[in-house]
This record gives sequence, C-alpha cells and structure tokens, in this order.
Amino acid sequence: MNREQISRIAHTEHPIKSPLSDESVRRLLERGLPRGEERVLDLGCGTGEWLLRALSMRPGVRAEGVDISEDALAEAAAAASDLGVRDRLVLHHRKAEEFVSEEPFDVVLSFGAAHAFGGLLPTLAAARRHLAPGGLVLIGDGFWERPPSREAVEMLGDFTDLATTVDRVVAEGWTPVDGHVSTRQELDDYEWACWGSLAAWALDHPDDPDSGEALRTATARRTEWLRVYRDPFGFFSLVLRRTPGSD
Repeated sequence: MNREQISRIAHTEHPIKSPLSDESVRRLLERGLPRGEERVLDLGCGTGEWLLRALSMRPGVRAEGVDISEDALAEAAAAASDLGVRDRLVLHHRKAEEFVSEEPFDVVLSFGAAHAFGGLLPTLAAARRHLAPGGLVLIGDGFWERPPSREAVEMLGDFTDLATTVDRVVAEGWTPVDGHVSTRQELDDYEWACWGSLAAWALDHPDDPDSGEALRTATARRTEWLRVYRDPFGFFSLVLRRTPGSD
C-alpha cells in the first residue's frame, strides 16, 4: 500500500490535508479573495480542495493547481466537473518547484507542502516568483508550541516556535496581514479523522490484501501522534503581502 493510497483513504472525512476546520478555511479564502475575480495558484494542490472551495465561493475566480500526483489531479478534475467549475480550473502534472507560468497570480496558496521546496522560506521564495504586484500568499506550516523531543523533530521536521517563525518570514520581505493558529480541537479533529478513517477502512475491508497493513499503519500513526508530537506540535496559517522595498 503506497503513501498516496494511505493518504487518500486517511483524508476521506477530512479532505483539507491540514488541521483546519471548514470555517477556518472559509475565512482564510475570504481574506485572500476580496475582489472575487483573482487568479489563484496552488503549489502542491493534491486533490485541489482549496481551489475547489475558492472556485465555488467566488464565481469570478480562475485557478491553477500543480502537483506530482496524476491520480490526485484526476480526482480534482472530476470533482471540479461535478461542481460545475472545471472550465475555470487548469491542472499541471509536474513538480511544484519546477512550475513556470507566463502570467503572474493574484493569490498563491501552499498548505502543508513546504517539504517539496525544502522548508517554509524556500516555499515563500517559490511563491514570490509567481506573485503579481500587490498579490497575496496564503501559506500553512508547522511550528513547535513547546520544546519537542528529538523523536518529534525527526518525525515532523526542524520547526521553531511561532514568534521566531514569523520573524523569519518578515525578515524575508513579507508582511503578515492576517493569520490563524489551529486550535487544539482542529489539531485533534484532524488526527482522529485521518487515522480513524484509515482504521475504519481496514475493518470494513477484511478480505482486502492491504487491510492488515492499513490497520497497522493507522495504529502506529495514532500512537506517534498521542505519544510523540501531540503536545509540542502546532500549525499556523499566514496571509502575506510583500513588504515595500523588499523586492
């Protein structure tokens, strides 16, 4: 059972692949789409859930998504057709860091995909290359709410605390104009949904050759969350503009 299959099943009940409630996602998109006619780019769009919601909320928005998963992009295209927004969505099957566009975008999104670029700041550098003057970047990534164990760092990455993270973003020429820190309920709801969905799938498909592996994976990931990173891990979302004079 490959990683993509596991992720698809795990996110059945929580299609936004970040610890954010539907209300938080809605508020961030409303903040990022004030005119309702923006061109939007999602670097590492997966199944396109952010773009699908943006297109459904704002009938004047046009969007493009980039991802390396052909299956995820096919799912995004099918969902867009079902929602009646396929004509306003362009999907690119390639590495997000290699994507090139002739026209800039008013909004660039990237949530939980910083690993593809080598971290938060390289992700922002990539977003900057695609951003139109006066545009917005909506980005989400992890931070440490309290000092983590070495095991937690090895598992999730070398994050820092929220204040230091924001300081580093500002030092790179960005000004936060809004943001969100995921609540304990959002964090817990996400983990319960992911590993619960995977476990439920395994129990519902006892004759599937991948059932045993899926159940073992769900158990292991739930244990890692509860015993290793539940207490120290946090997730932030930022709405950013370029700081004058930083270009």
